[in-house]
Amino acid sequence: MHSMKDEELLWRASMVPKIKEYPIKRVPKVAFLFLTKRKLLLAPLWERFFQGHQGLYSIYVHSDPYYNQTVPKSSVFYGRRIPSKEVKWGDMNMVEAERRLLANALLDISNERFVLLSESCIPLFNFSTVYSYLIHSNKSFVESKDVRGPVGRGRYNHMMQPVVYLEQWRKGSQWFEMDRSLAVEVISDRTYFPVFKCYCTGLCFGDEHYLPTIMGKNFSERIANRSLTYVDWSIIGPHPFRFVRGDVTKEFLERLRNFTNCDYNGRETDICYLFARKFSANALDRLLRFATIVMNF
Repeated sequence: MHSMKDEELLWRASMVPKIKEYPIKRVPKVAFLFLTKRKLLLAPLWERFFQGHQGLYSIYVHSDPYYNQTVPKSSVFYGRRIPSKEVKWGDMNMVEAERRLLANALLDISNERFVLLSESCIPLFNFSTVYSYLIHSNKSFVESKDVRGPVGRGRYNHMMQPVVYLEQWRKGSQWFEMDRSLAVEVISDRTYFPVFKCYCTGLCFGDEHYLPTIMGKNFSERIANRSLTYVDWSIIGPHPFRFVRGDVTKEFLERLRNFTNCDYNGRETDICYLFARKFSANALDRLLRFATIVMNF
């Protein structure tokens, strides 16, 4: 990797060539950005997902800087950890980590789409389906909703004016997917991020508001206004439902793959979620068993 500090990293990643034509044969890649606490619990499932598709993807892992477990050289995750900093749940340093992942991925000119994942995420489809869906999409997948009540507008701080007004405040899933041009906008932002860092503190949960707000305010026509990662919020509380071994069945996974209908490039589709979370480590054996049967990898 590299030894750049964040300031230099963001600066280098923000550079955009003026000449649009590439002087090299460029095969567009999907950058998979794993924001993890420590170990990638479901790594064997992802290893199988990536198998045979070298050259079409890149992997970047941001984990606790004090976590030092080694990864086998044979793993697709070997050498993929980026210089990381400590992340606290709900804090704006979570957004800093997301920007750090994006910036590292932007250094590779072949990376065209960028998807944020956690250690508890799983793919619901095989690599070819995911790759085609992302590369050929004319929208980025960031959720940006005007949510009234205490967990939406109630988190707004009026000190954010005039940069962000209450009617511009948005909420959405942390788990985004975006194209290269939007990724450059995010890591180049010097207008909104300082305001959020200063005034979106405590129970504000910046990771649920920063991207949704700037996307909704400035780039609403470029986003699909939905996330590609399924999360079960049926339980009351600050954290979503966690799926364990007994929850993983063939019928359950098939239901997640065709959970609802949505718009994709102007047409209706029943493929709305490409990923899902949160899955426990004890579900790994059943996920591996059904990966061939249901997810086709």
